[in-house]
Amino acid sequence: MGSIKEILTGNITPKQPRSLAEQSADKLRELILLEKLPPSLPVNERDLSDMLSVSRTPVRDAIKMLEVEGLIDYSETRRPRVADPEMDTLSQWLLVQGALEGLAGEQACIHATHKELDNIIAIHGQMVELAESDDRMRLFKLDMEFHSAIVMAAHLPPLVETHKLYNSRLWSARFISSQRRANRQQQQMKHQGIVDALMARNETAASKALTAHLRNAISNIKAARAERDALKTE
Repeated sequence: MGSIKEILTGNITPKQPRSLAEQSADKLRELILLEKLPPSLPVNERDLSDMLSVSRTPVRDAIKMLEVEGLIDYSETRRPRVADPEMDTLSQWLLVQGALEGLAGEQACIHATHKELDNIIAIHGQMVELAESDDRMRLFKLDMEFHSAIVMAAHLPPLVETHKLYNSRLWSARFISSQRRANRQQQQMKHQGIVDALMARNETAASKALTAHLRNAISNIKAARAERDALKTE
């Protein structure tokens, strides 16, 4: 740990503790992604406050954070609820996200350092090792880390900013897409294709692979929603 002088002069950035609101948002995000708080469920501040053992203020702030991420929206009476976007809306967002990641793949082939490429390969390797795991959140976080690492390796700050905005809107949808066991092997193959293109620094192949991967997510989400609806009617 550095001295106070080093910290104040900017040589060391002290790690900031996460606020109660951020911690609450983390817990609520996981509950929503795992559908323990199902789509369209009304979100009651008092109930969440009791469940999380915090006051209503951090819960209120957490709800605002998840609203930005697209996990919470509001009913016609302005009451918060777990978001359940229309499939047409999700498809449009995913098409834009696919274009963004296609650009990221192209630019990463040009600008990525060897260390950045090694990191992308390592993340992919972890996903392969956990392919049959039941730890759905761990797998999903690695999946998002894989894609974010490629975007960062493009070294285009405006792209990073825009990708983050759309990715936050698509947390729930991409989680659903990544969790279908019937499609996990196919996803691994697509990720391997992305890695191979990046390692070869083949701009066209990397762009096409990432764009196709996000387009495939649209089909996965449609299938997952149909499966969910079928279960509801049983």
